[in-house]
Amino acid sequence: MDVTLHLAQDPEADELLGRSALAALVGMLLDQQVPMEWAFKGPSTIARRMDAEDLDAHDIAAYDPEEFAALLSAKPAVHRYPGSMAGRVQELCRYLVATYDGDAEAVWRGVATGPELLRRLQELPGFGRQKARIFLALLGKQLGVRPEGWREAAGEYGEPGSFRSVADITGPESLTKVRAHKQELKAAAKAAKASRPPKPPGTDAG
Repeated sequence: MDVTLHLAQDPEADELLGRSALAALVGMLLDQQVPMEWAFKGPSTIARRMDAEDLDAHDIAAYDPEEFAALLSAKPAVHRYPGSMAGRVQELCRYLVATYDGDAEAVWRGVATGPELLRRLQELPGFGRQKARIFLALLGKQLGVRPEGWREAAGEYGEPGSFRSVADITGPESLTKVRAHKQELKAAAKAAKASRPPKPPGTDAG
């Protein structure tokens, strides 16, 4: 990997994301319940606090859990929930060590089809179907990983010209468009919830 990403909107953090498969995976893992830039700046912060130029799955997997949680919790915290996310990052790294000898890029290196790559991504700790599809779209759109059928496997996130997720962020303008799309989804979900009729009394189970 050696590309230019713009997910953290921070040159140092984005440089690491563009050259480190593990940093990209960890950034994707952290991308929940915090702004995207905060999440994707996390790998760079972790590496710097570990006095390293890159993340190493073996080192993180072997780190004392309490010390690693403290490392992520130090201000500015890597995540809104640094303790729980520290555990998830270590779980991901332990899986990579056990399954791919710590080589994060081996998750997608040489994979022949989009469905197979999606399956591998969904097997990663902390990666549900949606997160796996978004990361698959990021691999295809920006990192040059394009096995046969990758767009179809990524679903709506693989659509060209869309602004749905981090896979579509290439700079401040596209970031604004993706953020606007997410706000529209939240507003639509809120409106749908408000329009549902109240449940009649006595219909709840239990």
